Amino acid sequence: MELGYLAAFAGGLLATGALAGILAGLLGVGGGIVIVPVLYQGLTWLGIDADVRMHLTVGTSLLTIVATSLASARAHRRRGSLDTDLLKTLAGGVLLGALVGVVVGTRVTGEVLTAVFAVVALLVALNMALRPGNTQIAQELPRGAARWAVGGVIGAFSVVMGIGGGTLSVPILSAFAVPIRRAVGTASAIGFLIAVPGALGFALSGWGTPDLPPASIGYVNLIGFALITPMSVLCAPLGAKLAHTLPPNGVRLAFAAFLLATAVRMGWGVLG
Repeated sequence: MELGYLAAFAGGLLATGALAGILAGLLGVGGGIVIVPVLYQGLTWLGIDADVRMHLTVGTSLLTIVATSLASARAHRRRGSLDTDLLKTLAGGVLLGALVGVVVGTRVTGEVLTAVFAVVALLVALNMALRPGNTQIAQELPRGAARWAVGGVIGAFSVVMGIGGGTLSVPILSAFAVPIRRAVGTASAIGFLIAVPGALGFALSGWGTPDLPPASIGYVNLIGFALITPMSVLCAPLGAKLAHTLPPNGVRLAFAAFLLATAVRMGWGVLG
C-alpha cells in the first residue's frame, strides 16, 4: 500500500470527522450518517475483507459517536435546547432497542447491514425533502409503552446502521410537535445512549475474528477512531452554534440531498 494513498485516506478521515462533528451539532445526527459511507468506502479501497468490512464500519462509527454525541449534547445543554425530561422518558426504550440492534446487527451479513443503511437513509431523505417542516401527526409523543416503542425503534435501527439516532429521532420528534431545536438538542444525547452499548456490543462480538485490520478490538478499529474523533469533538460546538443561526428549511433540504446521494451509492453497492 503506497504511503501517499494512506496519507490521503487519513486526511479524508480527518475531514470526515470535522463534517461529522458539524452535522452532529447542527442536526443532532451523531455524525454516523457521514462516517459510515466514507469509512466503508475507505476500507474497500484498503482491501479489507468484505465479510467484515461493514461490521467494522458500523462498530467504529458507533465508538466515534460516543465522544461526538457528548460534545454535541453539552453544547446544546448550554444553549437550553436539550430536554432532559423528554430524554428520561425515551431512554429506557432507546437502550433496549440498542441492545436488540447489537444482537441483530452482529449476526446478519455485511450486505444486510449495507442494505438497511441504504433503505433507511433513502426513506429519511425523502421525508426530509418532501414533508413540510411544520407537518405534525400529533400534538405530543405517545406515553407509556408506546413511547418506549418509539425509543426502541430509534435505538435498534440506529445501532444496525452505525448512526447516533438523530437521523431517525429528529424527524420523529418533530412529527410529534417537539420544536426542531429542542428535537436536535435532545437527539444529540440520545446518540450517546445508542453508541455506548452499540460500540461495546460490536467490539465483543467481533473478538477474535480473522482478517481484521491492525489496531482492531473486535469490530472496532482504533486507528479510524483516533483520526475521526478529535475533529468531530472540536467541530460539534460549531454545529450547535449554527443550529441556532441558520434557516432550518435550508439545512434540512441540503442534508436530505446528501442522504439521498449516500443511499443511492450504498444501495448500488449491494445490488452490484
